[in-house]
Amino acid sequence: MIQTNGVSLQYGQRKLFSNVNITFSEGNCYGLIGANGCGKSTFLKILSGEIESTQGDVIVTPGQRVSILKQDQFAYDPYTVLDTVLMGHETLYAIMQEKDALYLKEDFNDADGIRVSELEAEFVDLDGWNAEPQAAKLLNDLGIPEEAHQRQMKQLESGEKVRVLLAQALFGSPDILLLDEPTNHLDTQACMWLEEFLCGFENTAIIVSHDRHFLDKVCTHIADIDFGKIQLYAGNYSFWAEASELALKQRGEANKKIEEKRAELQSFIERFSANASKSRQATSRKKILEKLKIEDIKPSSRKYPYINFEQEREAGNDVLRIDHIAKALDGEQMFKDLTISVEKGDKIAFVGPNDLAKTTLFQVLSHEMSPDSGELKWGASIKLAYYPKDHAAYFDSELRIVDWLRHYSPNAEEEFIRGFLGRMLFSGEESMKEVNVLSGGERVRCMLARMMLVQPNVLILDEPTNHLDLESITALNRGMEKFRGTILFASHDHQLVQTVANRIIEITPKGYVDRVHMTFDEYLEDAGAREARAQLY
Repeated sequence: MIQTNGVSLQYGQRKLFSNVNITFSEGNCYGLIGANGCGKSTFLKILSGEIESTQGDVIVTPGQRVSILKQDQFAYDPYTVLDTVLMGHETLYAIMQEKDALYLKEDFNDADGIRVSELEAEFVDLDGWNAEPQAAKLLNDLGIPEEAHQRQMKQLESGEKVRVLLAQALFGSPDILLLDEPTNHLDTQACMWLEEFLCGFENTAIIVSHDRHFLDKVCTHIADIDFGKIQLYAGNYSFWAEASELALKQRGEANKKIEEKRAELQSFIERFSANASKSRQATSRKKILEKLKIEDIKPSSRKYPYINFEQEREAGNDVLRIDHIAKALDGEQMFKDLTISVEKGDKIAFVGPNDLAKTTLFQVLSHEMSPDSGELKWGASIKLAYYPKDHAAYFDSELRIVDWLRHYSPNAEEEFIRGFLGRMLFSGEESMKEVNVLSGGERVRCMLARMMLVQPNVLILDEPTNHLDLESITALNRGMEKFRGTILFASHDHQLVQTVANRIIEITPKGYVDRVHMTFDEYLEDAGAREARAQLY
């Protein structure tokens, strides 16, 4: 168990937290959520002892070990991959190092012998003989092959280092596990493995993530940071989000009888309680929800941007024809022999291990880059809006947001632009900020506003959820679901792909797998797709 007693944190005049009293209990997994910049990562560092709070204390049950996912990819460069994982259990690793050093002494004496016997006893108590095999298994499960285990960390790519640091955090069954964005740089299979690992984790886990599917899968509780406070709620992210929206709606229904409101909320709780899978985590959530009182459900103060893509006119049936196109960058094949016919209403998720390949494809489709071979032809009635992953060039300007957006609007009136920005959460003075000082999330909302004003019938979106908070991701998800045109997109957000895409295309350097009328989950479970994928890797 880990708890905070009156924890506050202040930087100058800015208060992140004030008098936080919260207990994280054994056997539960807590999703820590909040708007960008609210201090989620900082709170995890306070819990781990990495930074000190301005006031208050963090109390850990005596004898329990806290493990945190480290963020510094270069801190372990001189060490081997396997040693880096073993370092996750500091006490065990220190025993191993001291024990090995004593055995190597040339003038080994009686005192050394006594110390070695003490260390050997502690080593056995900590299951030291199984340490290396367990560390190796974690690495293998996360996609780091055995031949890499004795390499130095500095020899690994950035994404591989992140996986090693995740294995380090998970190693040795810590009593309290703190994970900040653990699914970053993980492919689909590794994410699924981590979900199963955490669903079977019997100690305390606290997780920061922008992946709603991941939070739904693993969390028993949600800890919401709002207005400098942290409020604990039973259930996973979807339960918290829908419950808070329902409570907010009911607050506005002044004429509705109290009994009717209670019955509506009770029905909502029962629906979620009954919808439990076989996992230990889901069973735990069900028990928690069954004990939940109506008064425990409260509205959230969080706001959702208004994201709604309208078409100026519908496209014809033939949207896009891609005929045997190929592209290589710096000698590396991104894709080849890609032949795809896109029809009106297709919502295609492009997946695969190489993000650069998907970005390159979208640049070719948007005519920012030419293919090495092959041809592509857009339909005559197509009006395209493209969201590039790297959109920094759009904001290399001192224009105010309101003037920046005016360039893309058919209606240049100040009242219209300001109203539109208000729906995208740029109200009042916010709309007067210069675009070159905007945060990552603010830039994404500006880009989405620009695309809405274009009124396209085809959207190309390259990782649009990057930098967005959970509310904005949810709003984007809904906007993409409602859009009646055609969408070509890439995203690591499992729920976005699952709920929006009606077609999955996986790209590899050797070819591609195309599955029409299939959701992402169906694609992952489809035996034929798995066999086709295996032949392309």
